[in-house]
Amino acid sequence: MATAPAGGSSRYLVLAAMIFAVAMTFIDQTIVSIAVPNIQYELKLTSTGVQWAVNAYLLTLAAFFAFGGRLADTVGHRRMVVIGVLIFAGASACCGLTPTGSPAEAWLIAFRAVQGFGGALMFPAALAIVVQSFALRERGRALALFFGVAGGLTAIGPVLGGYLTEWTWRAIFWVNLPVAAVALVLVAISKPVTESRPAPMDYRGLALIAGGVALSVFGFQQSQVWGWSNPAIGLCIAAGLLLLVVFALVEKRTASPLIQVDIFRIRAFSVQNLVLGISMLVFVPVFFFSSEYAQIALGDSSSEAGVFLLYFFVGFVIASQIGGRMLDRGGAKRPVVLGCVLAAVGFHLWAGDVTSLSFSEQQWDVVLAGAGMGFMLSPASTDAVNRASRLSYGEATGITQTVRNYAASLGLAVLGTVLVTDLRSRLTDSLVAQGLPPDQASATAAHLSQVQTQGQGGGSGGGAAVPQFFREDFAHATQTVFQWMAAVMAVAALVAIVGLRSGVQAEVAAEAGGGGGNEGEGKAKEGPSAGHGGGHGGGA
Repeated sequence: MATAPAGGSSRYLVLAAMIFAVAMTFIDQTIVSIAVPNIQYELKLTSTGVQWAVNAYLLTLAAFFAFGGRLADTVGHRRMVVIGVLIFAGASACCGLTPTGSPAEAWLIAFRAVQGFGGALMFPAALAIVVQSFALRERGRALALFFGVAGGLTAIGPVLGGYLTEWTWRAIFWVNLPVAAVALVLVAISKPVTESRPAPMDYRGLALIAGGVALSVFGFQQSQVWGWSNPAIGLCIAAGLLLLVVFALVEKRTASPLIQVDIFRIRAFSVQNLVLGISMLVFVPVFFFSSEYAQIALGDSSSEAGVFLLYFFVGFVIASQIGGRMLDRGGAKRPVVLGCVLAAVGFHLWAGDVTSLSFSEQQWDVVLAGAGMGFMLSPASTDAVNRASRLSYGEATGITQTVRNYAASLGLAVLGTVLVTDLRSRLTDSLVAQGLPPDQASATAAHLSQVQTQGQGGGSGGGAAVPQFFREDFAHATQTVFQWMAAVMAVAALVAIVGLRSGVQAEVAAEAGGGGGNEGEGKAKEGPSAGHGGGHGGGA
């Protein structure tokens, strides 16, 4: 029988512990991009090598989220948080100790991949602990704090990275060590109480989903390097998608599957994951494209570009708290729909002002776009996880995070192609207007568009040295990207309006026979236990 959630002070201590635990994963999504030029120069890395120093982390993070979620449910959430933190911190230390010379490239890429693996083990377990520590009617507020504070660290990454890189690029990895130490101390003090369900691990399913996600994400990530016309891109993506289809079919016939695919029969779970997937086409890419815009079009330094992103998170953090309370009081539909609509309007207004090359004319657009994402992101994620059994919170979190990271990789690839294509066209016209023959202008524009956007926000300012026509053309290309982002969020709003149901999710009885080992972590917490075949509970 499930026990009641812990007292208020201990619950928020648990929440603080989990925020510190996942803080490293959020910071590392953006902090490394700022230091890319310094890393490449000092270690003498190839262009492909330095790109994989960024991508290896994102790739393993996406590929192993489902495994991390399932492992947390079967081995124990608290145990997996500790293991994940130790792996992540150890890999961070090794990244900071990367030797110079020939081993540098392989060393850095390998330990960046280990970082991603540690994050994939840690994050689903940490989120599951937060969900189990709070009653259903309090989760919206709790997870709004979780996503608001932890998500805000994504914006701090470029700012912190800019300043740390002025000392040494190695510090961007070493900064994770004190954060990990605080997380481990808080976990030891708060002693989160969670329940596990021992079960055999589905390694066949793990191989299929890891291979499918890795291959398809690899294809998306390499599209800007190889070009969409390269047949290897299509082959990688197609092979990855085929493995994912085979994975779904195999899981239906597996006694103890990695993912209970029947969970997608729960309407709210499926719709919220669809909304999250659509919105993630925008949410992670906006950091990279706005950082590029600030450094290239506005001429900001890397640290100034990071400050640019803080305006986005001013809106995000405030709105996420309001959205969490709206979820607790009236259900997920209102904040999710409102957030998608506000984000669409914000990106549309932002697109209209980027060509002014004046941040003062854009700052409220940036805040509005951030507020829209804040309103919808936490309620959608919380509502999706709430639909799972209390014994499957880790698994549900693994699914939602896989969807989010997969969509983010797709968004970066597709929107990156939109940016490069539009920029190339505009640069060609500008160069022709300056007297270059069309063929030469086209070749020069193709080269410039790839060189300036290859780093994905990893420049160090220098906008003053960029010709005015290039700055204006880049601003117009960014405008096209933001218009696409507005359209994407409008589609997400439509899906939420049609697919979600109004009303507060109802409490449901505990899962029959839902016992399981507690690996010394205590008894189960209260929570919705609709299982994998129900849990609509009055809609979203």
